[in-house]
Order: sequence, then structure tokens, then C-alpha cells
Amino acid sequence: MKISTRVEFGIVALADIAIHSENDRTVSSADVAARQGMSQKYLEQIIVGLRQGGFVKGHKGQRGGYKLSRPAEKIYISEILNALDNTILADTYEENGDDSSHFRASVNNCLWEKFNGYMRRTSEQMTLADLIRECKGIQEKEYLMYYI
Repeated sequence: MKISTRVEFGIVALADIAIHSENDRTVSSADVAARQGMSQKYLEQIIVGLRQGGFVKGHKGQRGGYKLSRPAEKIYISEILNALDNTILADTYEENGDDSSHFRASVNNCLWEKFNGYMRRTSEQMTLADLIRECKGIQEKEYLMYYI
């Protein structure tokens, strides 16, 4: 499966903003871009979509930047995916009325719809906070691992 950089960077940026905007602080796009190795210009384009989706609020001024518009526990991954690319969780097969496509429809129902269903269920149940917790757990395990 291929996920666009827009979606990948959008999720990473939201997680970064959630982590670094604790105690009502704002996070600048320059800081997020630097920490995550992203182009700031591209990130700012993505943040426009995140603002329109209702995930972040921008604050102007000397200490301006972004913070989440609602708690990370109330932002579901499915919402983010749909805001940044509404084709990811969409149905994979559209019937075109061609009689030769019956086998294709069967394959779609047996395989791709199961994959899509799993992605939909997972993304509808997982919040941004869940994702952050899981990623932090993986990072801690990697940090604690002893290499010879």
C-alpha cells in the first residue's frame, strides 16, 4: 500500500504538535519541520488542510504557532486520513456494468474489501493519542535494546 507524503507528514506533524504543545504552548511549523526533517513550505501546505479539517488552531504573534484544536484522545486516525486524502478509506471497486468484471468483483469482495475493512476499523478505533503512546513505546524499546 502506498500512502502519500501529504498523509504521512500530516499525521507525523499532528503527533509532533500534540507532543510539543502540552501546557497550552504553541508549536511553530519551522520547529516541526526541523524536528521531523520535512520541508517547511510543504508542511505549511499540509497544515492548511489540518486547519480546515479542524485538527489544529493557529495563533499569531511572537510566540505564534499551532496547537491541537481538541484533545488528541478525541482525534481519530480515520478523520485525519479522510481530511488529507479521502480516497484511502474509500471502496476499492466501482462497478462499471461490464459482464467480464464479475471475477474482479469477487476478488474485490474476497480480498480488497477485507483489507479496507480492517483499515477502516483500525483507523476508526485508534486516536492520535493511541498512536503517540504506541510510537513512544516502540522508541523506548529500541533505546533500551543492547547492541553488540
